[in-house]
Amino acid sequence: MAEGEAGVERLIELMAKLPGLGPRSARRAVLHLIKKRGVLLLPMAEAMAEVGRTIRECLNCGNLATADICPICAAEKRGNGQICVVEDVADLWAMERSQVFGGRYHVLGGTLSALDGLGPEELRIPQLLDRIETEEVTEVILALGATIDGQTTAHYIADALDERVSVTSLAQGVPVGGELDYLDDGTISAALRARRAL
Repeated sequence: MAEGEAGVERLIELMAKLPGLGPRSARRAVLHLIKKRGVLLLPMAEAMAEVGRTIRECLNCGNLATADICPICAAEKRGNGQICVVEDVADLWAMERSQVFGGRYHVLGGTLSALDGLGPEELRIPQLLDRIETEEVTEVILALGATIDGQTTAHYIADALDERVSVTSLAQGVPVGGELDYLDDGTISAALRARRAL
């Protein structure tokens, strides 16, 4: 196999590791990128290199940012006493798209799962508990999916907070088994407004 062909195969292997892409879909995507080299492949490679160099996790909440502290955590007006706990950054972005939440966030990086070996220490739960102690938090909103793992995680966090702050969760509008990233803005907005105490 020629050197260039090996590079194409390597790119296909890497693309196939992305969510929603298998080997055939990855092959089609790579061939399309090569066909559109000037308008897609090269700009995408530059953008990926830039993101790889500059993007990091916010030390406070786990959001993605170009600085150690993300703009949401740095904004004084967002320090209203509310922290919205989400599973991952995609969920944070979904909440921000809805434009109904004005507080700060905490990204767990997953949910508790015995099958996947994810306990509290593998997630950002200890950091959340530290934030409750150091920030003036009055309410923790648990915006976790309505899955078994999501609800297990929500109850674990509520128990760990032990009535130190008000703990609420999203209510109507979030379907059982649903994930925030797939919900429309109106559904997220309604669920946030109708949150309830755990």
